[in-house]
Amino acid sequence: MTDLLYFIKAGSTKEEIKSLLSAHPEIKFVSLMGIDMAGNDTDEKIPMRIFLKDMDEFYAGRAVQTDGSSVVLTGIATLNNAKVDMPVDASVNWFVDYNMEHYDEETNKPVGTLRIPAFLIHEGKRVDSRAVLTDTLAFVKKELLDILRETPEISGLKRIAGQEIVDIEFTAATELEFWVKTPLEEANIEEMSASQVMQEQYWERTHGAVRTALELCVSELDKYGLKAEMGHKEVGGLKAQIDESGRMMHVCEQIEIDWRFDEALQAADNELLVRTLVREIFRNVGLEVSFKAKPMIGLAGNGEHTHFCVMAVTKDGKRYNLFSPDEPTKDFMSAVGYGAIMGLLKNYEVINPFVSATNDSLNRLKPGFEAPVCIVTSLGHSPQIPSRNRTILAGLIRDLSNPFATRFELRACNPYTNTYLVLAAIYSAALDGIKAAIAHSTDELLSELSKDAGQVGFYLEKNRAYRSENDVFEDYTDDERNRLFGAPPATVWENMLAFDNYPEKRAVLTAGGALRDQIINAFKAGALLRWKTELIARIIPENRDIVRKAQEIKSNLVTDQDAYNFSKISALRIALAKDSIDEKSLFTRLINALNAKEYAAASRLQVEMYDKIEELKALYDAYQKNMI
Repeated sequence: MTDLLYFIKAGSTKEEIKSLLSAHPEIKFVSLMGIDMAGNDTDEKIPMRIFLKDMDEFYAGRAVQTDGSSVVLTGIATLNNAKVDMPVDASVNWFVDYNMEHYDEETNKPVGTLRIPAFLIHEGKRVDSRAVLTDTLAFVKKELLDILRETPEISGLKRIAGQEIVDIEFTAATELEFWVKTPLEEANIEEMSASQVMQEQYWERTHGAVRTALELCVSELDKYGLKAEMGHKEVGGLKAQIDESGRMMHVCEQIEIDWRFDEALQAADNELLVRTLVREIFRNVGLEVSFKAKPMIGLAGNGEHTHFCVMAVTKDGKRYNLFSPDEPTKDFMSAVGYGAIMGLLKNYEVINPFVSATNDSLNRLKPGFEAPVCIVTSLGHSPQIPSRNRTILAGLIRDLSNPFATRFELRACNPYTNTYLVLAAIYSAALDGIKAAIAHSTDELLSELSKDAGQVGFYLEKNRAYRSENDVFEDYTDDERNRLFGAPPATVWENMLAFDNYPEKRAVLTAGGALRDQIINAFKAGALLRWKTELIARIIPENRDIVRKAQEIKSNLVTDQDAYNFSKISALRIALAKDSIDEKSLFTRLINALNAKEYAAASRLQVEMYDKIEELKALYDAYQKNMI
C-alpha cells in the first residue's frame, strides 16, 4: 500500500496538514498522545472532522481534556482536581496508526488514526514526561551555549575554534529487544538455558512466521521514516517445531531491532511507535511478544540500550560532535565527552530510579547475563582500539573514521523504561559533569575518570572507581564490585530511596526546573504504588502457586535421598506460605509490611522471598529428577 500516508513531518503548517488529511480520507481519527510519569501513552478516537474544524483549539490545548486521575500523575492530578489539558506538539513527526483488521469501505484501505504527540497541562504547568524532556533540553542547551561562548578554548574543540556556535542538538537512539513465543505455550527454561550457554541461537536464521514478522517490521519502520538498520535473533531461544499441518509450534525466540538515531524527543516518540508496530505485526501472524525486562528467570532479559550524544551547530550550518576529540588516535574523547560521562556516573544513583522502576526491571539487573549493574564505564585499552566491553553500565562507542559516531551507550535500560525521563536525567547529569570539566585538559580528565578508589579527585567521589577495562563479573568478587562501584539496589524501594539519600545529586536533576521536586515525587509515588500492588496482587500469588505445586511425588521406590530432599522442600513451603497462630509465613509478613507502609522491612522480605523461591525451585527440580 504505497499510497498510504505514514507520517506528517515535524513543523508542517496547518494548511499543509489539512491538505494531506483531505487527500487521505482513510485516516478517520485523531488521537492525542500524552505520556504520563510511568511512560504510558494516552489513546483516544476523535473523529477527523472535529480535528479539521477545531485545529486551532487543538494547538492551544482547549479542544481535549483528560481525567488526570486515570493516568500516572500521582500526587499531581487528584480525584478532586483532575482536569488536564492536552495541547498538541507540532515540533515532532505525527505518525498514522493503521488498523489492518478494519478496512474503510469507500477507499478500500485500512482505517488510520493520526497519533499526535501532546503535552499534559495541570493548573497551568506541564506535568508529562514529554514536557520534562523538552524543557530539560531547552535548559541544557542554554547552559551549553553559554559555556561554549565563554570558554571557546575548551579542550577538544580546537577544530571549531573561531566558528560561531548558534545551536546545540541532542541526539539519541534506542534498541529494542523482545521475546516472541507461541501463545499459551510454556517455555522449557532448562532447555533454553542450555541453548543460550552453547550460543546456538545468536544471530541464527529466523524461520516461518518469525521471519515473516521480522521482515515486515523492518520494512514498516522504513515507511515511517525511521530508517531501520537491522533485525536479528538475539542470544536466547529454541528452534521451533512443525506440526502435521505445517504450522510452527513451540516458537520461543529473542529478537532485536535497531533503527537510526534522531533528535532526543523524536527518538523517544519513535520508540513508542516501534513497540506498537512490533506487537501488532507479530500478533497478526499469530505470535505473542513480550517486552518485559526479564520475562523468564534464568534466561537473557530484554534490554533497550540507550545511546546519547551532543552536537554543536555553527553559523555556517555545519555540525560537530562535541564528544569527539580533535585527534581520535591520541584522545578517547573531548573534554565535553569526559564531562558528560563523569556527570552520568557520579549522579547515576538518582538516574537509576528512572531507568529501573519496576520489579521486572530489577530482576534483569543482577550479576550474570551481561547485566549492567555496576556504575562503571569502559573507554578501551588505548585510543587506537575502541572498547566493546559489554559488562559495564555506560560504554564509549567510537569509530575512528567517523567522528559523528562517538557517543555513550547506557546499557541498563529496558523496553519499558521511560525514555523521556531517562534522557532528561542523563542530559542534566551530563551538564553537571561538563561544567566541572571546563578548566581541565583531556589528560587531566582521563586521569580523573581512571582514578583508583580512595584517590582524591576534583569531581568524582574519593572512595569509588569509575572505569574498568576488565570483565566486571569475572575479574572481581561481589565484595570488590560493591566496594569499587557501589552496591546495586535489589528492590524498587531501595532504588527510590536514592532520591532522598543523595540530595546533592537530586539537586543536579532539579537545577533546570523541568525535573522539579513535584515531578520526581510523583514518579516515586507512582513507582512505589505499582511495586506494592504488583507484589500483593501478582508476585506473591504466583509464588504461592509455585509452593502449592511442589507436592510430594508418590513412588514405589523412595530412597533416603528422596526423603531428605522432600523434608527440606516441606520446610521451605511452610516458611514461605503456611501460617500458624504463633508464627506467620513469609508471604503474610510481606503483605502485612506493605499494607502497613513499612517499606524498608517489606524490601528485605521481598529479597528473602526471592531467595527462598529460587531455592525451592532448585530443590524440587532435583527431587523430581531423582524419581523413576
